[in-house]
Amino acid sequence: MISNRTEITQFILLGLTSAPELQVPLFIMFTFIYLINVVGNLGMILLILMDSRLHTPMYFFLSNLSLVDLGYSSAVIPTVMTGFFAGDNVISYSGCAAQMFFFAAFATMENFLLASMAYDRYAAVCKPLHYTTAMRTSVCAHLILGCYICGFLNASIHVGATFHLSFCVSNVVHHFFCDVPALMALSSSDRHMSELVLIYVASFNVFFALLVILISYIFIFITILKMHSSAGYQKALSTCASHFIAVSIFYGTIIFMYLQPSSSHSMDTDKAASVFYTLVIPMLNPVVYSLRNKEVKSAFKKVLLEAKLSLVF
Repeated sequence: MISNRTEITQFILLGLTSAPELQVPLFIMFTFIYLINVVGNLGMILLILMDSRLHTPMYFFLSNLSLVDLGYSSAVIPTVMTGFFAGDNVISYSGCAAQMFFFAAFATMENFLLASMAYDRYAAVCKPLHYTTAMRTSVCAHLILGCYICGFLNASIHVGATFHLSFCVSNVVHHFFCDVPALMALSSSDRHMSELVLIYVASFNVFFALLVILISYIFIFITILKMHSSAGYQKALSTCASHFIAVSIFYGTIIFMYLQPSSSHSMDTDKAASVFYTLVIPMLNPVVYSLRNKEVKSAFKKVLLEAKLSLVF
């Protein structure tokens, strides 16, 4: 096993395109979107920390979602931007393993965070009188801790299953980062068991979280349908709308990317989906939650007003 690991000391990432005329436009686009991503997610975290009205379970989960979004995009995008700018698409063996680990860890955390947020919305809509008890601080902290533990555990499994394979024939990765399917396709050894591990573990994680989300939303919709007040109906819908949009975007991309047989994988299609997954989704989440949430918009206006007053006086 040790000899397999030392045969290749670095990988060459082919990137998104080999066309020289596209390198600069893509670098500018990635830089612009990544800056929006960083500003949006850090801004959401700071906004929640600064405004005491947002110190509730829902925004506690949302601040962690922003942190995770920032984490898994930052595990990939700076490397891609370096490749565009400097033309250096070489990544070391250990660097590739680290990139895969952190990307898988943060993506898994987001998976379980969305499920935890669905449970929080269920408690808020279906059990409003018991909400403060059901979602007390210790419960929220344990849910978040569980998300992080599952993320690091899942990442360890995927990295272990991938990097025990032999990479002695080629070190050219047909992707713009060290993703599991791209590395497995490169291996010269029998990868059947590793592919099974990927499929079964990823399927369990995704479908377990989706099951929690589905059950939560079934109860939420039943409760909404029973409401006689239009104000209560609208409030319940607005409470869940942002989360439902985030869930649809995230899981739609995951199912398309990973839960298909390796024979059905097209590297070009995977690259396009991965751009959306690593760059667009982390940028969209703070936008979706800020545009559709009155409390976030109110807190943002308050911060702007305070900043304006501090400049005046």
